[in-house]
Order: sequence, then C-alpha cells, then structure tokens
Amino acid sequence: MGLKEKIDADLKEAMKKGDKARVLALRSLKTAIMKAEKSGKVARELSDQEIVGVVMKEVKQRQDSIREYEKARREDLVGEERAEMEVLQAYLPRLMTREEIEARASEVIAELGAAGPRDMGKVMKRLMAELKGKADGSLVSQVVKELLNKQ
Repeated sequence: MGLKEKIDADLKEAMKKGDKARVLALRSLKTAIMKAEKSGKVARELSDQEIVGVVMKEVKQRQDSIREYEKARREDLVGEERAEMEVLQAYLPRLMTREEIEARASEVIAELGAAGPRDMGKVMKRLMAELKGKADGSLVSQVVKELLNKQ
C-alpha cells in the first residue's frame, strides 16, 4: 500500500471514529497532495518520496503557525496546530539524529577536502542532496557550520 492509499484509509478510519483533529489534518494533507499533483503543465501521480516532501511542507507550516500563535498568546490555536502536526508527523520517515548527521557530515568534509567555513556551500550541496527528507536542513546546516569552524 502506497503512502497516498494509507492516508486515504486513515482518513476514512478517523471519520468513522469522529476524530476531528485527525480528520482536519488528513483532509488538509490530501488537498495539498492534490494541488501538488495538478501543479505544472501535466497532472500526474506523486511518488511516495514526493508525498513525503508535501507532508514535510505541511508540518513546517504548522510549526510556523504555532510560533505565530504563541506570540499572539492564542493557546487554543496552538493546541489545534500541535494536534494536526502530530498527525502529519506520523507519515514522515524517522529523521536522523544529530550524531548521525555529524558522522556523515564529517565523512563528506573529508571526501571534499573542505578546509573551513568558506567551503560550507560545497559541503551543504552534497549533504542535502543525500539527506533530503532524512534530516532537518537547519540542523544539518548548524552541524556543518560547527564542524567547519573547528578546522
């Protein structure tokens, strides 16, 4: 069963159970997936990897909303967004830990012969091509910056 089919099945189950937060999150996700499929010149079916990208984008939107609602002291809306974000995160693969990122970043830095902060772009380009969807980009950037500043 593909990721899209799993989302459809989970939506039906959530509707039967009356789980409002789950239904809202999954409907929003399905809409985002349909928009992504219809964007471009020709409508097409997204691969599971592309759907993971859509889910990541939806999670990021929830995180941004949570920050804004916290600034506005709207705890009621923060709770709703957190509940939806938790539902969406279940469809993401496990992200790499900081230690795993450090290990791989150290290998790439050695392979490329990076000698300092000026090589950050070269290292990030190579790492992000490999780790896209497997690691948080801001954490990868932070780790690479720390490792290159040590050299």
